[in-house]
Amino acid sequence: MINAENVTISEKTAVGVAHSKLILVGEHAVVHGQPAIAIPFPLVGVESVVEHVPGAIKLDSTFYHGPLESAPTSLAGIVHCIKDTLAYLELPCRDLLIQINSSIPPGKGLGSSASVAIAVIKSLFTYANVPYTESELLRLTNVAETHAHGAPSGIDPLTIMSECPVWYEREENADYIKPKDDFYFIVADTGRMADTRSAIESVAHLLKSAPKRFQSKLSRLGEITHQVKGALEKASKHLLGQLLSEAQKELEALGVSDAGLNRLIYFALQEGALGAKLTGGGNGGCIIALAEDERHSQQLTEKLLRFGAQAVWPFVLRKKE
Repeated sequence: MINAENVTISEKTAVGVAHSKLILVGEHAVVHGQPAIAIPFPLVGVESVVEHVPGAIKLDSTFYHGPLESAPTSLAGIVHCIKDTLAYLELPCRDLLIQINSSIPPGKGLGSSASVAIAVIKSLFTYANVPYTESELLRLTNVAETHAHGAPSGIDPLTIMSECPVWYEREENADYIKPKDDFYFIVADTGRMADTRSAIESVAHLLKSAPKRFQSKLSRLGEITHQVKGALEKASKHLLGQLLSEAQKELEALGVSDAGLNRLIYFALQEGALGAKLTGGGNGGCIIALAEDERHSQQLTEKLLRFGAQAVWPFVLRKKE
């Protein structure tokens, strides 16, 4: 497991790391003024290593190895993020090798682009021997997020930098939720990438074409999010499960779920999950399901893998005092 606070530096090398995140409830509705709850997901993460190497800046990652200026358009967000961070630090845009090692599958609603950006920004600040603030990380990360998602809510970087569930509303200060019990979740990957930008644009189009009908769906997701907060704070796992499943029905009505997601969700419910829904942009990506306890979580994990999920991660949202 990557320790998100572990940042090291030598004379010519600096390292920054970041974990991932999950949307528990409120995806899509949060873009339109409703609240959302996201939770840190420490099982996958990113490490960025910055090394002094003379010449043009080079990137070394799973998806691309070569000069920064020749990076594919899919990496435009991180390219702009690197340039903006170097300009902010008043460092020349040269003489660096930036190695990005990520265990976060991209396009699965796990905050991959924000995690990469945060890890890279941390490593550049550390390389420059300059301390960073949360507001600086958020502002510079938003450069990458805007390129990746078009109109990001901002919830991803906030959650990646948090140890607690995050209550998020646009134009409001984020708040933090303290669960009153351990909640056992399972995240299962459909194996197909979600297109968050297209999904956001699709919901916006629906809202424009039939505002009354689809605004009611978004408002209901907002109400569910308020109830989920109460369930976490009152250790009501069965209520939480019911609410997650209800949120899924609203997301299906918004057209952001698909057959692959629905198949895994239905299977998890058949196998005793207390609730299940998509997490993230939808139309691909991952589902999140709530298990009864640790043993049930392990059983669900094994069954989902046999059923065809590409990857499954069981994890515990721990009680916070």
